[in-house]
Amino acid sequence: MKNECETFRGRTRAFRMSCSHRGVTWSFAMLRPAALVLLGLGLTSCSSSRSGVIAPGTAAAVDFSRYAGRWYELARLPMPFQKANEAAIAEYAANADGTISVHNIAIRPDGSQRDIRGYAKVLNPPENTKLAVRFKTWFGPLIPVPKEGNYWILYVDEQYQEAIVGTPNRKYLWLLARTPTTSEASYAALVAKASQLGFDTTRLLRDPLRQGSALQGTQP
Repeated sequence: MKNECETFRGRTRAFRMSCSHRGVTWSFAMLRPAALVLLGLGLTSCSSSRSGVIAPGTAAAVDFSRYAGRWYELARLPMPFQKANEAAIAEYAANADGTISVHNIAIRPDGSQRDIRGYAKVLNPPENTKLAVRFKTWFGPLIPVPKEGNYWILYVDEQYQEAIVGTPNRKYLWLLARTPTTSEASYAALVAKASQLGFDTTRLLRDPLRQGSALQGTQP
């Protein structure tokens, strides 16, 4: 992991030097959003295996033919690449090469959208609970993914209607459902499960009214 972190730092330095060499002028304001993503994800990846923290347990096994499709975010822990006032949708599908397509959609309060696409590789078949996700952006190859993955399916109910996803270092957490909103009892049960897994659920960001109004009219 030390070598991966050094590679990440070296690549970011090389990118900065390359831009200067080619005479391209980049302002700090232009690079800051992408730099925050790189810094947040990069440092998360670099620290996850060195912290010595015992990782949370995952679901026993996941059937991806049932897990695929659209998931609505009910709540999440704060992250640098998603604004607090944005709702989110995640869509998954099987690729011909055995990987999984990833399509994340952020919905702003006014209903406008922005999205990002990527792919995931299952790291522990046949359990299928630990994935390595990469996004198809210019900075995607610069972000090291820890060998244990950065997308763990920690829980999914028998009907594949609710799920809990997180990172092994517990820095990021997502509570997901097949519908934009859920009952208070169901939501409380998901929060309780996440808390039992060692996540700081007091920091969860949730806005069910905004999610309901912004997401109901979003087409698959």
